[in-house]
Formats: sequence, structure tokens, C-alpha cells
Amino acid sequence: MKNQLTVLLLFIPYFIFAQTEGDWKKSALTFTPEVLFGKTMEANGGFPKTKLQKQAVFNIGRYQANNPQEWAQHLKRPKTGLSIGITDFGNLDSLGLAITAMPFIEFKAFGSNRWKILTGMGASYFTKKFNEETNPQNQAVTTDLTWAFRLYLYYQFLSTKNIDWRAGLGYSHHSNGHTRLLNQGYNSFLVSISADIKNPLNHFENTVSETPPNYKKTAYDYYAIRGGLGQNVFALAFNDKRNVYTIAGEYGRVYNNTFKIGIGFYYRFYQHYYDYIEGNESLVQAGREFDYFKSDPWYYSTNLGVTLHGEIFLNHVGIDLQLGFNLHKPAYKMEWRINEGWDNTPREIPRSWILGELDGSYKKKHRISSRLGLKYYLIGMEQAPKNNFYIGAHLNANLGQADFTELSFGYVHSFNFQERK
Repeated sequence: MKNQLTVLLLFIPYFIFAQTEGDWKKSALTFTPEVLFGKTMEANGGFPKTKLQKQAVFNIGRYQANNPQEWAQHLKRPKTGLSIGITDFGNLDSLGLAITAMPFIEFKAFGSNRWKILTGMGASYFTKKFNEETNPQNQAVTTDLTWAFRLYLYYQFLSTKNIDWRAGLGYSHHSNGHTRLLNQGYNSFLVSISADIKNPLNHFENTVSETPPNYKKTAYDYYAIRGGLGQNVFALAFNDKRNVYTIAGEYGRVYNNTFKIGIGFYYRFYQHYYDYIEGNESLVQAGREFDYFKSDPWYYSTNLGVTLHGEIFLNHVGIDLQLGFNLHKPAYKMEWRINEGWDNTPREIPRSWILGELDGSYKKKHRISSRLGLKYYLIGMEQAPKNNFYIGAHLNANLGQADFTELSFGYVHSFNFQERK
């Protein structure tokens, strides 16, 4: 599944660039070489010592200045594109290199042309990963491919005819989406120097002779349903992937064919929880803490929650964020007990072992969920279609700690279209 998600993520820039071919006068491409320096945060106790982290990134993008589509106008003509980068985390022997490909979008910030916010989500390939014998101290990554995320603030401190020079500060993250343990992930804070090179190919820029469209403010209601197939692992002693099945729905409103906000629900079934209970593993055996789970394995393997959902539409592409509150997720308590006590908790857990404490961190992660990802819609949202379908790739988390990686398919029905004053 990870390979399919990676392909979907990396095709997003193509969708953004090509979806309106021929119906708008495109701005020239920009090339933005960037160097970054910073700190790789320790992922675990005994983490290898690191020197200065160094990154080299090449961004290719296009300002949506001449794009007459509604999303481009409402988002103040942002820049979209693809970043290709290589990262030296400061210890080549243990941490190796990461090669990253990431679609991005860049907005104006604080109402100024000098300040920009860039965010992107993609995939990374690692040359070094955890190995129990040869690389035991690096518990950050155990898979060749991971999700990659970055969020940066830039300030344009010097502008010439052909180059805008920028300084930046931001955060980068790599995680495999809980598809294999260990998965502490890489978290880094970095500073950046970049040069936004304008029209490096000397492309003839078409100018828009007519006045940009003056879109009327609109709003309409919608409801949506989706199904999802995710994958995750349970614990080091159960480090093979199992499925997470999701059914979800929501109701909300779309503004100006660009912004969406809604409320909804989700139902999830975790195969790993069910197999643990049905297999009569340690913590559900007679007299153990969770022996009552065996009275109804299906019930105790499920997760119910309510959500607040937000999305930004770039016509066919949706940038998707969801915050949720778990009403029912009983087996997470069992998962926490196993994973947050001793390191390398065995499959057969002695009664004398100290298991994970149900502290404040547990209480927050047990209740708060999040979901971040990208969608591709069959019909562009610019058309405000009554019926639409999408495919999506998402990372689901428990308050920022990866839970499972998911591929989803959804249906959206829109109604009550109206103009706003």
C-alpha cells in the first residue's frame, strides 16, 4: 500500500499544473535552490550523536498569478510545485541520507509580499534504517520509504530583477505512518537560505489582457461518505502489518468553491486488536487486565469518534485536515500498556512486568485523533458538481503520534447552492 500512496502523492503536482491546460495563460516556471541547516532532534534514548543537519533542496514551481480559477483568486494567487531534496542528518554512519520528493503550496503571509508560508507533504527514501544488530541506536526509521512533511516561514530580504533572496525558519518531519516499528520518526528544526529565480528558462510570459474574474461569494451544503483501507502494526512483538477498516461520513458547507468545513463521524475496525483478543494473547488471558475483551472481540476492536473537518480546494486537488474526538477506543488502553512500559515488550508478558502508565499523555492521545492528507477529485470543484468522487492518501494519528496509513475512496453530494452577500 505504501508504494501506491507514494505514487499518488508524487502525481499531485502534475494534477495541479495540468488540470487546466489550455484555459489559462500560465506564468513562467520558477526555480528555487535552497540550503538548510539545523538540528536533528533525538528520537530515542541513546540516539546516535549528531552534528549539524544539512539539506539541499531544489524547488520547481509556478505562481498562479494568471490563473483565473476561483481557488487561485481566493487564495491570493499562491505558488504550487514540487520539491526534490537530500538530507544529511548529521551522522552518515547511523542515520544516513534521506532523498525526498514533496508537492508544496506557498502562500503570502501577514498580507505582505515579503512574507511567505510554505507547506508540503510527500515521501522520503532512507539509505540507513534501524537494524537490531548493525544499527540498534537509531530507532527513528525502520522502513526504506516514509511520509515527509514540512512547514516553513520565509522572509524576502532582498529582491533583484531576476532573483528574490529569502531567509526561512521551519520544521521538517519523517515518519512511516506506523506501518512498522520502531517508528519514532525524525523531527528537525532548521533555518534556510534560498534564491527564488524568476523565469530561469526565459519563457515568454503571457499577460492577462482582461481584468481577472470577479467571483461572487457563494456557499452550499454537502454531505459525504467514504471508505478507507489502512495499515499499521501493533507492537514490536506483533510487527507485521494488519488492516484498519474505516467508514465515515460528514455534513458541512463549502465557501467560494475553495474552502470547506464540516462535522462528521468515523467508525474503524482494527484487525490487530481483534487478532490479539481472538488469539488469547497475554493481556486478555483469564485473570489479566483485559480478559473482559474476550466477551466481545469485535466490539473491543472498534473505534467510534466525531470530527471537525477542514479542506482547501485547488480545483481537482484537496488539502485535507481533520481533528477528531474518540468516543470509543477501548483497545488503545491495551496498546498503550504494551508499548509504553519496558522496551521490547515480549509476546508473552510476565505478570511482574511494569507496563505503560495511563498518564496525562495517554489520556490526550486516547481521546484526540487527527488526519492529514491529499485528495484528488474526479470533477474539479470549480464546477460545484452536485455529485463527485475522490481518492485520497492520508496519515492518521493519535494527537500527532502516527496511528495508521490509509488509502480512501469517497462520494460527495452538494445541494442548497446560494450566492452570499
